[in-house]
Amino acid sequence: MEFDIVKFLILAVFCFIAAVVDAISGGGGLISLPAYFAVGFPPHMALGTNKLSAFLSTFASAFKFWKAKKVNVEIVSKLFAFSLAGAVLGVKTAVSIDTKYFKPISFGILILVFLYALKNKSLGENNYYKGTTPKTIILGKIMAFCLGFYDGFLGPGTAAFLMFCLIKIFKLDFSSASGNTKILNLSSNFASLVVFAFLGKLNWAYGISIAIVMTFGAIIGSRLAILKGNKFIKPVFLVVTIVLILKMSVEIFF
Repeated sequence: MEFDIVKFLILAVFCFIAAVVDAISGGGGLISLPAYFAVGFPPHMALGTNKLSAFLSTFASAFKFWKAKKVNVEIVSKLFAFSLAGAVLGVKTAVSIDTKYFKPISFGILILVFLYALKNKSLGENNYYKGTTPKTIILGKIMAFCLGFYDGFLGPGTAAFLMFCLIKIFKLDFSSASGNTKILNLSSNFASLVVFAFLGKLNWAYGISIAIVMTFGAIIGSRLAILKGNKFIKPVFLVVTIVLILKMSVEIFF
């Protein structure tokens, strides 16, 4: 697929917005992936190229959260490898199993996450983290592996699930959970990216150029999240989650 300046400009606008949203609460793929489809990318090439752009922009937002001390090294250092391993297995499984069996399950869980977050108004507003325990680390490793697998296998809602689980298991607030989510997302994105690159499903010209655009969006989004804090992140999280629920409901029922 030859590089076209009009397609690039269309992608640049939508992917920039996607990166801003993703840096705040996750869910940027809801915007960037359809944009790749809209300009004529074949499905697998769109998935691979989007993964390349998203990985580099996620790296930028993760770095911003790291600098702002919104990443808990004690937690992510123990979970990162499990997220990576789960993602590798998830990508390999996706090649041989139809994702339609996973969509209803993730759809139902997303609804429960949304309703729980909506009902519990104080959820994630304060950071009650007191350190890790053997129990929380075990739960965290299981969570990281399972969601890494899910991200490699299917993907939609991964950031929402990660943020929710980090808040529930480790008693983090939304701001800290968002920073740690970015680090764990890096591992699963990297695993998926390697597989797509190996299969030749990447357009490097678009992927790198859009990644530069998305990096600026990620920096802006992470700055907003860090400066405005939990009262800003939580509403965005709820909006992105409900949009994701609506999108999946259309795919499942229509």
